[in-house]
Amino acid sequence: MKQEKKKIAISDIVALKKDFEFKGLNTVCRSAKCPNIGECFRRRTATFMILGKYCTRKCDFCAVEKYNPEPVDVNEPSKIAKTIKQLGLSYSVITSVTRDDLPDGGAEHFAKTINEIKALLPENKIEVLVPDFSGNTKFIDVVLNAKPDVFSHNLETVHALYSKVRKGADYRRSLEILRYVKVSGFKVKTGIMLGLGETEKQVFETIKDIKNTNIDTLTIGQYLAPTKKHYPVIKEYTPKEFKMMEDFAVSIGIKQVVSGRYVRSSYLAEENFKRL
Repeated sequence: MKQEKKKIAISDIVALKKDFEFKGLNTVCRSAKCPNIGECFRRRTATFMILGKYCTRKCDFCAVEKYNPEPVDVNEPSKIAKTIKQLGLSYSVITSVTRDDLPDGGAEHFAKTINEIKALLPENKIEVLVPDFSGNTKFIDVVLNAKPDVFSHNLETVHALYSKVRKGADYRRSLEILRYVKVSGFKVKTGIMLGLGETEKQVFETIKDIKNTNIDTLTIGQYLAPTKKHYPVIKEYTPKEFKMMEDFAVSIGIKQVVSGRYVRSSYLAEENFKRL
């Protein structure tokens, strides 16, 4: 299926790309081939990806590279904090590859990154987009104890497709993480993609499951295959269909819903946070 792609001006990304490479930092914008990279880099914003650029899981939809992971860079939290200050950001989004090889899944590194940013920039708001830490609440607490302003964990797709596109993940486990963090008193966010072969009924059931975790923000976007080798796009959703999903989510009581073709969980994160 031919995909409509968002136009990206190379001039929008070259300078910031070189700056990140010079500092040895990764962004999910580049690693996951996000369609919004040009717009975000032009606005001098990015989602920082910690714990290296190689993931230990092999989700078929994701463009992040899958190799043996690198050693953890102990200086990374400090470098990220300094880069955020240099960019003049008031809102920071920190995500990571999944590191099932680490004893705590990288939770302590997340906490150190949050703490470094807060130490250098006390007023900076921080959103973390985390892996599932194999559902271990002890590791989730390590991240929560660093007091992020938003805790995000993406459900990604409907239950029926997990075995195909989210190898190593568990639908119910991810829902429990969202529920656990919300009960702990944090602002919580999740995102799903459409176009992987799910039915309309399955999407509605997934949105109901998400509502039952009492999260604050749901993002709904179109899956766009990063390359021809990745999981194929089964369906291209129309603006009308995205609006229908948004209206349904709002009607059952989800506080904030952002839905559209190029919506991603970290896209315009600061603006969405301000509207909560």
